[in-house]
Amino acid sequence: MRLLATALILVPTLLAAQSPRERRDARLEGELAELARGVRGTVGIYVKHLRTGRTAELNADSVFPTASMIKVPILAATYDAMERGALRFDTVLTYTDSLDYGAEGDVGDILAMAADSTKITLGRVVMLMATMSDNTASLWLQALSGSGVRINEWLAANGFDSTRMNSRTPGRREIWEKYGWGQTTPREMARLVTLIRDGKAVSRGASEEMYRVLTRQYWNGQSLSQLPPWVQVATKSGAVDASRSEVVLVNAPSGDYVFCVITKNQADTSYGPDNEGYVLLKKVSALLWRRFEPKRPWTPAPGAERFRE
Repeated sequence: MRLLATALILVPTLLAAQSPRERRDARLEGELAELARGVRGTVGIYVKHLRTGRTAELNADSVFPTASMIKVPILAATYDAMERGALRFDTVLTYTDSLDYGAEGDVGDILAMAADSTKITLGRVVMLMATMSDNTASLWLQALSGSGVRINEWLAANGFDSTRMNSRTPGRREIWEKYGWGQTTPREMARLVTLIRDGKAVSRGASEEMYRVLTRQYWNGQSLSQLPPWVQVATKSGAVDASRSEVVLVNAPSGDYVFCVITKNQADTSYGPDNEGYVLLKKVSALLWRRFEPKRPWTPAPGAERFRE
């Protein structure tokens, strides 16, 4: 009887730990495909409702530029280095002008504004990369975590076949010219953030803290702008001239869901809020909230866009 009672307790736990079988949502895919037609370029989308397994895809396994989404793999490699003892979160580092990314006039690159020989902890460099998308901080962490080679080794060891660091990585010059800093697929980038959410990236402790920092995003003008501010969201976005991207994991009341939207070869290379890629990100985010949370309708307040970047 004691064994039977133990078994009955364990069964629900084991069932809960199993991912539900994915089931494609044809209607949702059709709606997403219609939104994608508003972009003059190639669009990739992957969506998964994590509780039900409901999915929708559009070029989900095609390779796209990551732009700043590559900072999620850098984050994972940095925490892996800390887990191994190669780095410490509280280590005091010295910033030097030689680390400056050189993006003159980039107001998001806060670290480059620091005076030469400024002291800063590793943890605060992580915060600047993940929260502000600071490029100088990101490249510094790329080097500290063991280089692009080490980051790619971590990705390969964790089952990511297409997601790779290209910039400042030996042997990847030609592919860097094609995809830039990094490359990924919508499915893989969504899986990486889900792995962190599930406590399975590096370690449970590292995953929890990585997830926490990914929920502190400053740049909230795209997908985040279409979600209620009382909902926790882990996200990372990216943009280069011909590409816009964002990976988003929403801790929604009816169950978490994740989506990743990436474009490439965009004809619209502007950086204003009406860029076709940015508009797509907002429309996809709004559509998914309506589909997954039909009992909790929400739209941004009039004029809210004046208070975000």
